[in-house]
Amino acid sequence: MSRFLTVIAVTDAVAVAEKIAPAPKMETVPVDQCAGRILAQDITADTDIPGFDRSVVDGYAVRSSDTTGASGSSPALLQCVGRVMMGGRDSTLAIGNTECIYIPTGGFLPAGADAAVMVEYTEKAGDTILIKKPASHGENILLKDEDFRKGDTVFFKGRKITPQDAGVLAACGCAAVPVAQKPVVGIISTGNELVPASVVPEPGQVRDANGPMLAAWLAEYGCIPRRYGIIRDDRESFEMMIAKAVPECDLVLLSGGSSKDDRDMTAAVIAAKGEILVHGIALAPGKPTIIGKIDGKPVFGLPGHPASAFVVLIAIVRPLLDRMLGQKRPLLRSIPAILGVNIPSQRGREEYVRVVVDQGVATPLFGKSGLLNTLVKSDGLICIPAGYEGLEKGSRVEVILW
Repeated sequence: MSRFLTVIAVTDAVAVAEKIAPAPKMETVPVDQCAGRILAQDITADTDIPGFDRSVVDGYAVRSSDTTGASGSSPALLQCVGRVMMGGRDSTLAIGNTECIYIPTGGFLPAGADAAVMVEYTEKAGDTILIKKPASHGENILLKDEDFRKGDTVFFKGRKITPQDAGVLAACGCAAVPVAQKPVVGIISTGNELVPASVVPEPGQVRDANGPMLAAWLAEYGCIPRRYGIIRDDRESFEMMIAKAVPECDLVLLSGGSSKDDRDMTAAVIAAKGEILVHGIALAPGKPTIIGKIDGKPVFGLPGHPASAFVVLIAIVRPLLDRMLGQKRPLLRSIPAILGVNIPSQRGREEYVRVVVDQGVATPLFGKSGLLNTLVKSDGLICIPAGYEGLEKGSRVEVILW
């Protein structure tokens, strides 16, 4: 069914977008290249971690009962009977009463020991070690499988991998990490008035800001942006470019072709080649957004103004991308703040307002429609839900950072 500017709620538009999201695809990458990617499978430990009782300090392996009451003025005197070597286990090493063994960080805890004393709290006098601080049972050691047991789930799919996660994945024996493939997102800029960034615009022309902005955001969000340049408002050229982009991409964004103007061909071309699912969302800015499908691929018609396009990107396109990536948590960066002034809003639509944040206070940055300077002068956006007639000064808000 086609709907041309039959405005629907943001939640309904998101549901439509999520429903047509292609299923995540999986690939594997080396563990040292996995940071920033989304896990496609649960990861379990293939062995106990650690696989043996070990020290977490350089010092001496001791029996904690032998150090009771030790102090700088009255140290415990222990006999050093050996040295732990890294990278192996000497089964002959063991300690008895009033004995100790030198042990490096990560060394195998010898039999009989139940704690380790840092070398900073000891003195050496021949083979006699003066222990100047008592050690409690289990102090400065890790027991076998204390971190993870073999078969434990260490990471769940849908997690964005951090650099520290990569180290844990390696410790779990995961040399090749299963991750979601990066969706390829085609970007087509439309409009007779558009020129590339490298061209000095003549009167009546503007440089294409949306193409680079969309590409940069998509790359940061974990996608592969593919720009197809600027297409003039010529139906034949427009249809040829869409016919090229759809087979090559998982999702296509058409920038600047979603207004109600009869001269705009976006809706007509999508309808002719596929299906329009949504044309009009109760969203400000971004009301004339189009959601459609061509050959089973999602196709979005975004507003031409960069601020409007960005709002649609995070409010409507992002949930679809989350489904395609299989990620559990949105990758938006946000900070809490207190609203510095009252903000009125029209009830029945979800509105995004640009704000400046200073010392935890968010102040709206209003400007005429079409201005670019509010994008760089503001720190981000706050969302006013559709059921509100505005937000009052002092309200707690979440600022979505640019």
